[in-house]
Amino acid sequence: METQTKQRNSFSGSLGFVLASAGSAVGLGNIWRFPYLAAKDGGGLFLFVYLILALTFGFTLLITEVTIGRKTQESPLTAYKKINPKWGFLGIFSFIVPFLIYPYYCVIGGWVLKYAFSYLAFQGSVAVENGYFGGFITSQWQPIFYTVLFAALSFIIVYKGVEHGIERYSKILMPILVIIVVFIAAYSLFISHTDDSGATRTGLQGAAVYFIPSFKGLTFKGFLTVCLDAMGQLFYSLSIAMGIMIAYGSYMKKEVNLNKSVNQIEIFDTGIALLAGMMIVPAVFVFSGKEGMSAGPGLMFITLPKVFNSLGGIGEFIGLIFFVMVLFAALTSAVSILEAITSSMIDKFKWSRRRSAVVMAASTFVISVIVCLGYNVLYFEQKMPNGSIGQILDILDYLSNNILMPIVSFLTCVLIGWIAKPKTAIDEITRNGERFIRKGLYIVMIKVIAPVLLFVILLTGLGLF
Repeated sequence: METQTKQRNSFSGSLGFVLASAGSAVGLGNIWRFPYLAAKDGGGLFLFVYLILALTFGFTLLITEVTIGRKTQESPLTAYKKINPKWGFLGIFSFIVPFLIYPYYCVIGGWVLKYAFSYLAFQGSVAVENGYFGGFITSQWQPIFYTVLFAALSFIIVYKGVEHGIERYSKILMPILVIIVVFIAAYSLFISHTDDSGATRTGLQGAAVYFIPSFKGLTFKGFLTVCLDAMGQLFYSLSIAMGIMIAYGSYMKKEVNLNKSVNQIEIFDTGIALLAGMMIVPAVFVFSGKEGMSAGPGLMFITLPKVFNSLGGIGEFIGLIFFVMVLFAALTSAVSILEAITSSMIDKFKWSRRRSAVVMAASTFVISVIVCLGYNVLYFEQKMPNGSIGQILDILDYLSNNILMPIVSFLTCVLIGWIAKPKTAIDEITRNGERFIRKGLYIVMIKVIAPVLLFVILLTGLGLF
């Protein structure tokens, strides 16, 4: 039986914490959701709003969760009760979120793995055929097979523990991911294409669409939509309200500069998100124009393979390294989600890491299979309160991202801002005499502004705003 002591302060230092946390933050949301929203919401306008919110709203929620973890040395399920005995219920919510997200995240990770294998086998040209993606996800056994492979990779890393599993693999995967992202982003800027009408579009023109703000037809309601999209994206980008940062914070050594580490995560994550946009927006613009960006979630599995196919022989290679990069990003995020629920079992029931990882991986895999079957034998359509229509995967995504995550973050702000008081967090942030430059901003955000914004996000998710 492993002892509780082995589960805490296990990151070797600041670098291990930052890379693991950044790996969690840099996931599928950064790779396809961020570029899609940027293109939809006026390019540079979305980027400007996102950066402002990342430095204020996102920073407040991120540093609060890391602080709760390090202060209590507990996982999300048990940490809130240690802050205030009457708030243990919030830990249950914080556990449910990653428990709901992990199963369908593994399914999507399986989709990425399928495409990576396709390009590895020089079958990228097949991936552009109409109905390829739909045919794959609606088949009964293929999605389950690839989900098993992806989930197994995540399980092995978590099973090995924090320092020898999560930290070690993050130090390998994250540098490789950055190199690939930079390469594809640079390559996208210099491609060009002439369509049937004789019009030529270049990657640099696509970059202009991405970076230069567009105010054409912008209304107050439209600007509000941009702000809500940017706030929603921050949940994906910074792994907020998933219990992840509480778990990772609990593994941070007390002598590590917490504020500096969180700043580094912000910089790393925002940089990758911007580069993801540079990878995708110019390339899609060159071959599909602005209309191509309307693909939304289908952008990565339907539109981009067509872009790679248009590049000729090198397209197979670009497609391969792109999906390998997405696979790395998905894997580092999946590992952090599984770790959040695994650590909760360790702290709540005093189980060993091995037992906790096996139980959580097995129970969530059952849900993953149900999600896969939701596109064939268990197929049905459900309309959500916000007007969206979807299957089992979409329902789990809606419940976790539109309802539970805003509730968790809202109540966390109430707990730290009004019940335990901001001093509880600030004392932990500055425990080694560190300077907290954004202290005043933090107090205002945690007490007033962040709760209001989160309440608006919740109302929007419920279709009431």
